[in-house]
Amino acid sequence: MNMHSPTITARAALYLRVSTARQAEHDISIPDQKRQGEAYCEQRGFQLVETYVEPGATATNDKRPEFQRMIEAGTSKPAPFDIVVVHSFSRFFRDHCEMEFYVRKLAKNGVKLVSITQEMGDDPMHQMMLQIMALFDEYQSRENAKHVLRAMNENARQGFWNGARPPIGYRIVAAEQRGSKTKKKLEIDPLHADTVRLIYRLFLEGDGTAGAMGVKAIATYFNERRFFTRDGGRWGLAQIHAILTRTTYIGEHRFNTRSHKDREKKPESEVAIMAVPPLIEREIYDAVQARLKSRNPMVTPARVSSGPTLLTGICFCAKCGGALTLRTGQGSTGATYRYYTCSTKARQGKTGYKGRTLPMDKLDHLVADHIGDRLLHPKRLETVLASVIDRRQERAEPAGSILPS
Repeated sequence: MNMHSPTITARAALYLRVSTARQAEHDISIPDQKRQGEAYCEQRGFQLVETYVEPGATATNDKRPEFQRMIEAGTSKPAPFDIVVVHSFSRFFRDHCEMEFYVRKLAKNGVKLVSITQEMGDDPMHQMMLQIMALFDEYQSRENAKHVLRAMNENARQGFWNGARPPIGYRIVAAEQRGSKTKKKLEIDPLHADTVRLIYRLFLEGDGTAGAMGVKAIATYFNERRFFTRDGGRWGLAQIHAILTRTTYIGEHRFNTRSHKDREKKPESEVAIMAVPPLIEREIYDAVQARLKSRNPMVTPARVSSGPTLLTGICFCAKCGGALTLRTGQGSTGATYRYYTCSTKARQGKTGYKGRTLPMDKLDHLVADHIGDRLLHPKRLETVLASVIDRRQERAEPAGSILPS
């Protein structure tokens, strides 16, 4: 659509975004962006047809539901709007490469991005200025993130909680007031502390009827006795293992252990240690780590294999939809056997879900034979071969047509 035609009204969509609730307290709150955006459209005679609101989303990546919904609409044919209006270009993106990608993607479909506070023309000079602004927004975003993380690390080192849900066995309490900010700490939660202590005791000593339990046995023990998680759910292997390995329980909560963007582990020098009241004695914790290490599949013969297999990741349980994972075990003769089992069963134990277990060789052969019968059928091979020959001839014809006679 020609937006400059005097007889045609340009259709506009507003995109409103804030990163955090704290940001919403300032002059770029959602209501303020909306008010300014509507006034902008009215002044220029744009018809406002859609508003996309993105509360609490970063602009450093495109993992934003409303943003993606807007892009999908803006690149559809025909697009329901001609212009995307933002308060500033940083509301759209804070990564200059990603911003350029999406600006071009919209432009290919005749949709233009405009800013209320940063007016830009269509000439090359203004386009260059837009890219410079995007670079500055990206730099500013990274600098802000760096300063915020530095402050949060220092906050943790002083023993204050930075937010998020505390580990089971702890609760958040107000510690002191600094100006308008309430500093918070962790204290032992009497409601769930005994659950943590019981997990450690079961792992080292058992319940008195048998010896020490493994992670899976503890999950089964809890689920059989209807000991629910603090959310009222069933226990899984990952939850039990996390409790057994978390240093928080010996008074050392580790903050900033992984990158927020890609979840990669950070160097130990960047980790901040926050002091909290210990729930478990260090001697008990060390004994648990030693036993976990002795049972580590990388040290002792594996019971769970993570190596390449035919069906891992592509074969699923018909009842619960859980992926089938490869496990190994030893028979009475000492021979090792391999089998697929439902990941839900492997994670929660037999009490969590009675999933099926199948010999690996048997299932692999069944699937391979079926694929062979379908894909390697003589008639199918004949069709594929004929198609390949036709394509080769098509490629050869242009080359042959320019050869001298």
